Amino acid sequence: QGHYRRCMRRFASSRLFRRTLCVALCQQRCASMSTIDIGANLLDPMFQGHYHGSAKHPTDLYNVLQRAFDPSQRFPLSKVLVTAGSAQEAREAAALCAGDAAVFGPEIADFVPMLYHTVGVHPTRSSEFFRADTTPEKHLAEVREIAEAAKASGKGVALGEAGLDYARLRFAPKEHQLGAFELQLGLAEEMQLPMFLHDRDTGGDFLAMLREHRSRLAGGVVHSFTGSLEEAKALVDLDLSIGINGCSLKTEENLEVVRWLPLERIMLETDAPWCSIRPTHAGFDHISTTWPTKDKKKWSPDACVKGRCEPCHITQVLEVVCAIRGEEDLEAFAQQTTENADAMFFPVADHERGG
Repeated sequence: QGHYRRCMRRFASSRLFRRTLCVALCQQRCASMSTIDIGANLLDPMFQGHYHGSAKHPTDLYNVLQRAFDPSQRFPLSKVLVTAGSAQEAREAAALCAGDAAVFGPEIADFVPMLYHTVGVHPTRSSEFFRADTTPEKHLAEVREIAEAAKASGKGVALGEAGLDYARLRFAPKEHQLGAFELQLGLAEEMQLPMFLHDRDTGGDFLAMLREHRSRLAGGVVHSFTGSLEEAKALVDLDLSIGINGCSLKTEENLEVVRWLPLERIMLETDAPWCSIRPTHAGFDHISTTWPTKDKKKWSPDACVKGRCEPCHITQVLEVVCAIRGEEDLEAFAQQTTENADAMFFPVADHERGG
């Protein structure tokens, strides 16, 4: 009996026990009131403690994910989609979601069951299709190879982040963006993966390209939406979903769009480490959930970094969206937006659950 107790004590203090308990608690808690962050830039150097090329604190991605999936929270996350903006980032996202201990440390394995990712090239990086050392077709083949492996693993669930961004043409000229988007629309059709889309100040070009391809696409979500009500209606008419984060809640015009959106078209995201809901935002006063926060120079593993958005902040997005829409049942709203994301990104899992 003494030997049994000693063995149980060893197991209770082991990494395997912590990992098993973490997953079990998250699954139990998230079964009834989960949320899904459909877009988090977890590969950003900020989660390695680097800001503008300068190291300010230790790597804390593990701590960030602990807060995200903490089952004691009212709305713990059940899944996070790690966004990729280049071919190289897509490889790194695949390594993170596979729990590559050599790159991300052995502790990251605790969260592998809840991590998924996109594969694609962000419009501001479209010029990687047109480098002197390659051709657009060769680079597309490289992206296709990564996407095929990711889809086969069950971890790659969307093509993107793809689209157009005319607000930042200094990073990639319009002709490169249009060419890269056209190639990735074709790849999404070929692979029948939903698209994780980006649209910023495109003067109708984004909508025109989507209208041309929409009937052959397996769905998509326009993430971090900050466009007009007219643009939102046009996208919903194309049977596309809209991703809402802190940047979608800045102005009264933004809030008007969120009020109008059909519930079945809403998905929630953080776009971490960007798009925090700031005091200057129109929706800020509706936040009721906060976390201990410290300046990055006074970093603590138990506190969020001031000014750095994290996946756990999805709760704040949920609170603001529900408040401005007059949604009193936050649990029901969270469940519906989770079902929206599940239906798009995890349809096989839904079928296996009998949903």
